[in-house]
Amino acid sequence: MPRPTLHRTEHTLVIDAPADALYALVADVTLWPAVFEPTVAVHHLERTERTERFEIWALIADRVAHWTSRRTLDPRRRLVSFRQEHSNPPFRSMTGAWLFRALPGGATEVVLRHRFALADPTAEDLARADKALEANSTRELAALARAAGSGHPVGEVVFSFTDSVAVPGPVEQAYEFVERADRWHTWLPHVSRVVLEEPSQGIQYLEMDTSTADGAAHTTRSVRVCRAPHWIAYKQQLTPPLLAGHSGEWTFSTGPQGTVATSRHTVALRPEAVPRVLGAHATLADARAHVRDALSHNSRTTLEHARTAAV
Repeated sequence: MPRPTLHRTEHTLVIDAPADALYALVADVTLWPAVFEPTVAVHHLERTERTERFEIWALIADRVAHWTSRRTLDPRRRLVSFRQEHSNPPFRSMTGAWLFRALPGGATEVVLRHRFALADPTAEDLARADKALEANSTRELAALARAAGSGHPVGEVVFSFTDSVAVPGPVEQAYEFVERADRWHTWLPHVSRVVLEEPSQGIQYLEMDTSTADGAAHTTRSVRVCRAPHWIAYKQQLTPPLLAGHSGEWTFSTGPQGTVATSRHTVALRPEAVPRVLGAHATLADARAHVRDALSHNSRTTLEHARTAAV
């Protein structure tokens, strides 16, 4: 049987940000759902200082694709190499690498390489593969520039926080409260409208009208990955003006008093939107506090109602 033909692509972008900061952003794959538009969720299976194996869910042509990847991290060379353990059509296999080349003056050339073979080596499938890689690679490089090229330290723009509540009763009961988001408009005071679709088992599309503690109303749209009864990850597709990205995860574990339900948020701010949304003299610190207060308020409200429902 002839060996499959390997195809190669390379996408580059010069970003006005330090190479180490850009490397760190790509090396921490847990940040990807908030930073990279196509990425919905990431779940680690194995992890060491230099290697990792994880499941990843990503939107490809409005469909949620799922695969498992292995990565090797080399901070000295600023190199992140990856290999998909199994690939989705039209791909038969996929490997690649991120490289970060420091340039004079403090900018960085970011290089994203892919090497792939096709499941069906036709001209039509090659064109489809090239189109998908062109679209996603361009979006990912632009997202890196947005997160790291704003003139602010990355940690002030992209950050995470958690809230936890002890819920009496089994893990399955707390999980079901969050998984059945189609009922939230009758259970949660900050939710006025819900539309929930589940086109395939464990993949949900959720649209809601919500309000924050200060009375501001928002329409949010999310993709959710549900793995009963332990976790539900989500990627917000329609975000408020202050956010370039928002992802999160609900996790459920057994604790001394029953179930520990935890909400984790990861957000990427839009620094240029801070004065417009919060006022001319508002700072990034003000924006971080505002976002944390608003998101934590709604998360804690959901978790408190999950505890009440379990009593």
